[in-house]
Amino acid sequence: MSDRKMTEAQRAYEAKRAAKAGMSLDKWLSDKERRAAAEAREDAVTVAKAAAPKKTGFFGRLLEKAQKPL
Repeated sequence: MSDRKMTEAQRAYEAKRAAKAGMSLDKWLSDKERRAAAEAREDAVTVAKAAAPKKTGFFGRLLEKAQKPL
């Protein structure tokens, strides 16, 4: 469970969501943290893939050659 302290209202809200999901509050919070960590890993992978340079296609290379001076 996180070190962050929750107010009574936050705790009540999370308890209501846990009850709706059929879990205990502690299990709900640990599952919520696990899902957040997995989502953060997915975001990191997506950013890494987006940062990789993309190879130019056939027409892109053709245009590059056409714009070079003779």
